[in-house]
Amino acid sequence: MELTRENFVGPWAGLPVAWTDDDQFDEQRYRGDVKRCCDAGIPGSYTGGTTGEFYAMEFDEFKAVAKATVEEAHANGTPAVVGCTSTYTLGACRRAAYAAQIGADGIQVALPFWLEVADDQIEPFFKQVVDAGGGIVLSIYETLRAKKALTLDQHKAIKDAAPSYLMVKSNDGTVGCTPQGCEALSEFVNVFVGEPSWPALGSHGAIGCCSSCVYWNPRITLEQWNLLQQKRWAELKAACEGTIAMDTFIAEQFGPRGFTDTAYDHLGGVAFGFLQ
Repeated sequence: MELTRENFVGPWAGLPVAWTDDDQFDEQRYRGDVKRCCDAGIPGSYTGGTTGEFYAMEFDEFKAVAKATVEEAHANGTPAVVGCTSTYTLGACRRAAYAAQIGADGIQVALPFWLEVADDQIEPFFKQVVDAGGGIVLSIYETLRAKKALTLDQHKAIKDAAPSYLMVKSNDGTVGCTPQGCEALSEFVNVFVGEPSWPALGSHGAIGCCSSCVYWNPRITLEQWNLLQQKRWAELKAACEGTIAMDTFIAEQFGPRGFTDTAYDHLGGVAFGFLQ
């Protein structure tokens, strides 16, 4: 599927990876999870974000997970995006080239996060990665874990340098998570924020989410998505109260034990019974 600003929307499933007890990729189980997301009507799947554990994979593992994601999603009629974040430019470029080779519909990339990227290298970095993927559709994973929040002007410069930039996954502390910033960004890219932020930012242009909740309970999250599309803000706010309460509970119960995003999302997928 050719991703455009019109169809790169909604709650996309940011899937956790299935591993065996001896730390090998459990491809059969993982493919089953991708298929379940497709069958549930989730708009798209992606791998290689925080929950996809990109930071803990060798290149061969990355290739195996990316290939399984793309093949299974396409076999079941939905698009797939591959996260290509790396600690260095060449690593991100290699991943982008492989994503294009296997027919991924797009890539998601954060800035290299070990050494902070200088301001004058931000635009060239994203352009180089997109070029390595042959002009592949770009979504930016903007997180303060990368040690830098992009300005609105920097987002515009990236769009000028790489016109295939279609979506930004905005996280706390970044411009897209403010009403004014979300509105300004939405003029030229799609803004994804967490479902709990949909009631506040939907009216300012937020149009999707890189989601774990959608594979914890697809029915509930897809209902929230329908309310956002219909601009029924009061009903959406009420519907999201349960999601906010669940997020708060998980953070309070498991944060002090050292759990982070990946662990939460594995836990939720198993606890709700949708993922295997």
